[in-house]
Amino acid sequence: MTTSRPTGPSGSPLVGRGDADRYAAVTRSLLGYGLIAGPLYVVSALVQGLVRDGFDLARHDVSLLANGPGGWVQITTFVVCGLMTVAAGVGVVRSLRTLRTRRPWSGWLVVGYGVGLVGAGVFVADPMNGFPPGAPTGTATAITVGGLGHLVSAGLGFLCLIVACFAVPAARPWFGRVVGVVFLVAFAGVASGSAAPVVVIGFWVAVVLAWAWLAVTCLDLYRRTPLLTPAG
Repeated sequence: MTTSRPTGPSGSPLVGRGDADRYAAVTRSLLGYGLIAGPLYVVSALVQGLVRDGFDLARHDVSLLANGPGGWVQITTFVVCGLMTVAAGVGVVRSLRTLRTRRPWSGWLVVGYGVGLVGAGVFVADPMNGFPPGAPTGTATAITVGGLGHLVSAGLGFLCLIVACFAVPAARPWFGRVVGVVFLVAFAGVASGSAAPVVVIGFWVAVVLAWAWLAVTCLDLYRRTPLLTPAG
């Protein structure tokens, strides 16, 4: 006699001792990357900014760290944190579907942001504003294929992030809207090519807020995504 295997809230087979929903367990694991990616990115960028010769946290965009000796560290940071964000975005989609909430497609915007970060690592920004040492003191004298690819990847990724801040249904929608507006203004500032401290520092603040929004959103969905199947 064949017995059917019990399933959890999402309809997927139960694993372990029969009380854990496999689909939900995977979803929660993916959401966990949204809590890790931000701190890793920020710590890596700040440490590099403090130890790299000629880099000024108040004048230079973090993307410039991918240039010169040691640039591989920032390239790796972009790619690894981007892949983590992609995983978190997939977790957001799965969680929103499980919870049957509005706009589950909005999680794909987080995925888009992650893809943009990966692209920003694959394509290296052109040297400018005196970094690395010997680079033009102003904007780049010539835009290379890598520099253009970096601008396009970062721009599309940031656009996905801004829209996601408004579209992803989270526990604190006001926070998402604030972060979306702040990031849009800050990105417009750095996109202008300005190296003024208020612009550069403003963008650093916006980046930290964006990672905080992703962490808060993933933590909220992590807590709301059911893992245990009620007894009986």
